[in-house]
Amino acid sequence: MTLTPENKTHIDGLTYDALLNHNRFAPAGDPWFEGETGRYWAKRMADLREAGADHVGASKRIGWKD
Repeated sequence: MTLTPENKTHIDGLTYDALLNHNRFAPAGDPWFEGETGRYWAKRMADLREAGADHVGASKRIGWKD
Protein backbone atom coordinates (compact mmCIF):
# COMPACT_ATOMS: atom_id res chain seq x y z
CA MET A 1 0.00 0.00 0.00
CA THR A 2 1.23 3.48 -0.84
CA LEU A 3 1.97 5.62 2.19
CA THR A 4 -0.47 8.50 1.93
CA PRO A 5 -0.25 11.59 4.14
CA GLU A 6 -3.47 10.44 5.83
CA ASN A 7 -2.05 6.99 6.61
CA LYS A 8 1.19 8.51 7.91
CA THR A 9 -0.78 10.86 10.18
CA HIS A 10 -2.88 7.96 11.43
CA ILE A 11 0.17 5.80 12.19
CA ASP A 12 1.98 8.70 13.86
CA GLY A 13 -1.05 9.26 16.10
CA LEU A 14 -1.07 5.71 17.46
CA THR A 15 0.60 4.75 20.70
CA TYR A 16 3.13 1.95 20.81
CA ASP A 17 0.49 -0.23 22.50
CA ALA A 18 -1.98 0.45 19.67
CA LEU A 19 0.62 -0.26 16.99
CA LEU A 20 1.63 -3.50 18.68
CA ASN A 21 -1.98 -4.55 19.23
CA HIS A 22 -2.87 -4.17 15.57
CA ASN A 23 0.39 -5.81 14.53
CA ARG A 24 -0.34 -8.79 16.76
CA PHE A 25 -4.04 -9.31 16.04
CA ALA A 26 -4.57 -8.13 12.46
CA PRO A 27 -5.58 -10.83 10.01
CA ALA A 28 -3.03 -12.08 7.50
CA GLY A 29 -2.82 -9.81 4.49
CA ASP A 30 -3.92 -6.68 6.37
CA PRO A 31 -3.13 -3.77 4.02
CA TRP A 32 -1.63 -1.69 6.84
CA PHE A 33 1.39 -4.01 6.69
CA GLU A 34 1.93 -4.02 2.93
CA GLY A 35 4.22 -1.86 0.80
CA GLU A 36 5.34 1.59 1.88
CA THR A 37 2.71 1.78 4.60
CA GLY A 38 3.85 -1.50 6.12
CA ARG A 39 7.46 -0.40 6.10
CA TYR A 40 6.51 2.88 7.75
CA TRP A 41 4.44 1.03 10.39
CA ALA A 42 7.47 -1.12 11.26
CA LYS A 43 9.78 1.91 11.30
CA ARG A 44 7.43 3.83 13.60
CA MET A 45 7.32 0.90 16.02
CA ALA A 46 11.11 0.58 15.95
CA ASP A 47 11.56 4.32 16.48
CA LEU A 48 9.20 4.33 19.47
CA ARG A 49 10.89 1.28 20.94
CA GLU A 50 14.33 2.87 20.55
CA ALA A 51 12.94 6.02 22.19
CA GLY A 52 12.03 4.00 25.27
CA ALA A 53 8.60 2.49 24.64
CA ASP A 54 7.95 -0.29 27.14
CA HIS A 55 7.80 -3.21 24.71
CA VAL A 56 7.55 -5.94 27.34
CA GLY A 57 4.93 -4.01 29.33
CA ALA A 58 2.93 -3.30 26.19
CA SER A 59 3.06 -6.96 25.23
CA LYS A 60 1.80 -7.99 28.66
CA ARG A 61 -1.00 -5.38 28.61
CA ILE A 62 -2.17 -6.51 25.19
CA GLY A 63 -1.96 -10.22 25.93
CA TRP A 64 -2.95 -12.95 23.50
CA LYS A 65 -6.35 -13.93 22.17
CA ASP A 66 -7.17 -17.61 22.06
